Amino acid sequence: MPVLLPPALELFLNLLRCPTCRTLRLHPDRGALRCAASHTFDIARHGYVSLLTGTRATSGDDAAMVQARDRFVATGRYAPIRQAVARLAVDSAPERGTVVDVGCGTGYYLAGVLDQLPDARGLGLDTSARALRSAARAHERAAAATWDVFRAFPLADAVADVVLDVFAPRNPAEFHRVLRPAGRLIVVRPTGLHLAELRDRVPAMVTIDPAKEQRLHRAMDPYFEAVDTEQVEYPMALDGLEALDLVGMTPSARHVSWANLNDDGLLPHRVTVSVLATAYQAR
Repeated sequence: MPVLLPPALELFLNLLRCPTCRTLRLHPDRGALRCAASHTFDIARHGYVSLLTGTRATSGDDAAMVQARDRFVATGRYAPIRQAVARLAVDSAPERGTVVDVGCGTGYYLAGVLDQLPDARGLGLDTSARALRSAARAHERAAAATWDVFRAFPLADAVADVVLDVFAPRNPAEFHRVLRPAGRLIVVRPTGLHLAELRDRVPAMVTIDPAKEQRLHRAMDPYFEAVDTEQVEYPMALDGLEALDLVGMTPSARHVSWANLNDDGLLPHRVTVSVLATAYQAR
């Protein structure tokens, strides 16, 4: 039996474009989306559509990382970051706006924005099919699709009121193309203090480049100017399982020795959360 078209995905059919043809619209056809040239993209039974074709990025979250992230965000430990993202997004978004979350992961931040915009629709893009299984269920108005941030997005020009980029790679040229002239881009990234106690204890964890802000400015400056920045910083208490999930949900999970981490004395039970959330407007 063909997979039914998810209602949230149906809301985006007028904005999606065939990733192969680049200009042709997609329409539902027997459990898939298809363009007029017959390029076909399957809708998974989990509710997301597989738009990514050809050579795929290998950095998407695997099943264990997604499970760790689902458990960790369910604790509410990152709720202040989610609230900051929603505040910055709501400040500029129309009531019936369109929100695109690039590198959406499990859809946690996209769902937080949609909760504050009762008539908005959302689309999450990510390379990880495992993460998109959660993203497709994260909110009744959130659609999900496989995509690589470094490729031209499968969207028409100037269709998004808000683009989110939370702890994800960035493609400023594509952000600029798909945003409406009055739209806003929200970028969240860690400061040097973020989870410093954890990185001190676990040397294999991915480090934070001290030149990260300068690189961000150089990349964004041709396309965007910053209009508002919030620093979200607070101490976070963790129990042993939460600390393991915090490591396990990040790219560092591919590098650490889990046998060593199971030693409860290695992981700190109190860490610093420190991120910057910036709203940008197009030049």
